[in-house]
Amino acid sequence: MCLSVPAKVVEVRNNVGRVEVGGTVREISMDLCPEARIGDYVLIHAGFAIQQLDQEDAEETIQLLKQLVEIR
Repeated sequence: MCLSVPAKVVEVRNNVGRVEVGGTVREISMDLCPEARIGDYVLIHAGFAIQQLDQEDAEETIQLLKQLVEIR
């Protein structure tokens, strides 16, 4: 099973983005989402931003993932 998670873009330099996921900042490739800017949300998978999301959908998904962790 593959899972992508929403992340907020906090920095972009060339084709490398820094994104925040659950309080952790990590670097990812922005090659597949070159239009994403600081403040945007993207889905990340295997070190790549694979799709841009609107803020409402991203925040809803983040809340659902937090609920899953709490149930566990």
